Amino acid sequence: MSVNQINYTDRGKIKKRLYSIEEAAIYLGRTVWAVREMLWAKKIKCVRDGRRILLDINDMDKWIDDNKT
Repeated sequence: MSVNQINYTDRGKIKKRLYSIEEAAIYLGRTVWAVREMLWAKKIKCVRDGRRILLDINDMDKWIDDNKT
C-alpha cells in the first residue's frame, strides 16, 4: 500500500480532530455557554465552516496546558 492510500478497514482508528461546541464542552468539562464565552473572548481559537463553529483538539489541549497552575 502506498503512503497516500488509506486502508479503509483501519478507518475506525482515525482520530477526530475537530469538535463541535457541544463536544468541546464535554471534552473541556465546561458548559456550552462557557465554551461560547471563551470563543467570544478569544481565549481559544475556532475553525469556521459557514455557520458551523468547530474547535481543534490541539487548540483545546494548548488552552489546558496554558492554564495549568
